Amino acid sequence: MTEEDTGRVVLVGAPLGNIGDASTRLRETLATADVVAAEDTRRLARLARDLGVGVAGRVVSYFEGNEERRTPELVDALRSGAVVAVVTDGGMPSVSDPGYRLVRAALDAGFPVTAAPGPSAVTTALALSGLPSDRFVFEGFLPRTPAGRRSRLRELAAEPRTLVFFEAPHRITGALADLAATFGSDRPAAVCRELTKTYEQVRRGGLGELAAWAAEAEPRGEITVVVAGASASPPARPADADLRAAVAEREAGGSSRRDAIAAVAHEYGLRKREVYALIHAD
Repeated sequence: MTEEDTGRVVLVGAPLGNIGDASTRLRETLATADVVAAEDTRRLARLARDLGVGVAGRVVSYFEGNEERRTPELVDALRSGAVVAVVTDGGMPSVSDPGYRLVRAALDAGFPVTAAPGPSAVTTALALSGLPSDRFVFEGFLPRTPAGRRSRLRELAAEPRTLVFFEAPHRITGALADLAATFGSDRPAAVCRELTKTYEQVRRGGLGELAAWAAEAEPRGEITVVVAGASASPPARPADADLRAAVAEREAGGSSRRDAIAAVAHEYGLRKREVYALIHAD
């Protein structure tokens, strides 16, 4: 049996917004795949229409809500020799999008997995941010609850590599406020909105400035946030009054006093009890 006769998965990179970014392989794969697993079948139909491509294979929905249930069905299709293409609403499947479960299941079952590479919001935002891109870490979406988000950010506060996050528009204001409170309002960052689309916007500045902008502007659309990594060594210990002000700033941004003290202590390489004693001194 040749490779052409063997079932395989093809992860298809779809345009983030500008249809001109569609690759020739994207067109070929959509036209020839036996099964196309789409995050949103309506968006797939619109994409195919805009590309002038006829999707001859069977189209199935494949999104977060049914991914676990549908994966075994797609593996069965692989066993019958089908080429299964996976396409999401934009960017590469399995990167904070459906696809990983099928990749893992296909590999475990002995089927090959390949890709028709395409645009990626992660690397596009990183390149546009103006921040160091030689080393970076992708964190996907932050936890949805404020408490979970702040806990995750405390874990990341000392990360020296540039950080890339995805965030939903209705949570971006709170996320930026928590980033400013935990990482410091002066930490450089960029908010990248609607990448490659008509109303693409990249807003650069300190986290405090960006948090204030988001609270007023209420940005909409698909958002990627890029944040500079922590300095290799903590800055010199500021005066007591400045430490008190730093804790107060984080509290004003929504952090609890405990979290604010922990963040300030971490930022300046101090012990938490030292900052705690300073804040609670008579």
